[in-house]
Amino acid sequence: MSSHPVLMHTALDATDVRGLAEFYRELLGVRYRPGDETPVEGEDWLVLVDGDGRRVLAFQWVPELARPDWPRHEVPKQMHLDFRVPSAAELERHRRRAEELGATLLLDRTGDAEEPLYVLADPAGHPFCLLVGSE
Repeated sequence: MSSHPVLMHTALDATDVRGLAEFYRELLGVRYRPGDETPVEGEDWLVLVDGDGRRVLAFQWVPELARPDWPRHEVPKQMHLDFRVPSAAELERHRRRAEELGATLLLDRTGDAEEPLYVLADPAGHPFCLLVGSE
């Protein structure tokens, strides 16, 4: 047993909780925790879990959300998520998938030989990175 806190999940604010949860569910190939699968009127909290049932992301309703304007800083991103893939080919495949699911490309840094990556924004505007990396 650890004597330190353990991260349960990362929670993202959203004005459309189900819509943002669906984006990440499809992008990451995860599922809703039991009880969250069926949309409910007025839902304000959803959790996604991995194949082993471990919490991955949560989504909390807020009445309004200023969309980050990265790379400017008038509305800061406040946090972002990084997702790694094993190869340049997978990087391209997952960028296309993310855009098909509603993401917007913010930065193409695939020409960087040391760490090729894309910065995208999810449908609510939260920036996230897709990069080639190892564990």
